[in-house]
Amino acid sequence: MSESPSLRVALLAVPDTTASTLMGLYDLLLSARRDWQMLMNRVEVAAPIEVLIVSRDGAPLRCANGVRVEPHAGFGDDPRPDVVVISDLMVPPWQPLGERYDPEAAWVRERYEAGATVASACSGAVLLARTGLLAGLEATSHWGYCEALQREHPDTRWQPDKALVTAGVGQRLLMAGSGTSWHALALFLIARYVGAEEAMQVARINLLDWSSSSPLAYAAMSRTAQLQDPLIARCQEWAAEHYRSEAPVATMAQMSGLAERTFQRRFVQATGLAPLEYVHTLRLEEAKQMLESTELAVEAIALEVGYQDASFFGRLFRRKLGLTPAQYRKRFGALARKLATAARTA
Repeated sequence: MSESPSLRVALLAVPDTTASTLMGLYDLLLSARRDWQMLMNRVEVAAPIEVLIVSRDGAPLRCANGVRVEPHAGFGDDPRPDVVVISDLMVPPWQPLGERYDPEAAWVRERYEAGATVASACSGAVLLARTGLLAGLEATSHWGYCEALQREHPDTRWQPDKALVTAGVGQRLLMAGSGTSWHALALFLIARYVGAEEAMQVARINLLDWSSSSPLAYAAMSRTAQLQDPLIARCQEWAAEHYRSEAPVATMAQMSGLAERTFQRRFVQATGLAPLEYVHTLRLEEAKQMLESTELAVEAIALEVGYQDASFFGRLFRRKLGLTPAQYRKRFGALARKLATAARTA
């Protein structure tokens, strides 16, 4: 059966693009309707989505990991997509993007103003934010980038705990959060522009879990290393071994020899966290490891990491990670055991 595609999607490629996400989006979007009909009904049908890889000049380029990509079009070819997707970028979160992709940002904004939907996958939000389209709106990106994005774009409300955010007039701005949330982005685009049933078919064929679980559950919470303040670093070293103690913040303040307010201020300046929040971070990171690798009851784990009140521990865990301890164990414990088995048998 021959049928003209009803939707044109442009995947924006730049030298910092990761090929896995770029080509993953390409394959998943092209599979809508086509693969289900082939597998279930033995019928060949055209995909309802035309997918183009678009770059600044249309010339071949090498992605971040050296994979050669040959775009279908450049900006000058005027591809006029209905949807523009910015794939993730392998750029350090602490280094501003600068002006090197301003032509891409201008083109994305131009296409949005012409009526296109604009989406970003994972750290691709760094480039999307550069367009200025997110000012005053809610947004998401990979959890490791949201803190830096909040500093650079304080007029945007960054939500690292959300896997998918839609924003703007007509909800024409779409952002997928951490890691493989681009799966959810592709499914959302298929559901919106092709149909919910076709999106579910793609999910079933590829065994994709369209889950609302918080990406923060994947985050390593102890992202607080610092070398600028040796005095606070000594307190951090102590806390890493003694976070289970009853009054770790008071002990660290005493160790520092500083007045309590001065200690609190210097600790926040050095780590970005208040001392008590830092201790919670260490305790919850240990709790995550125990939930993944042991069969201890949640109450026992709470005590083990320093919480006498298991209900408080449960509320704190859910607020920080978006899952209850039991939900976290169910989701990640089985995976950890499978990986451990695979490592033993390798």
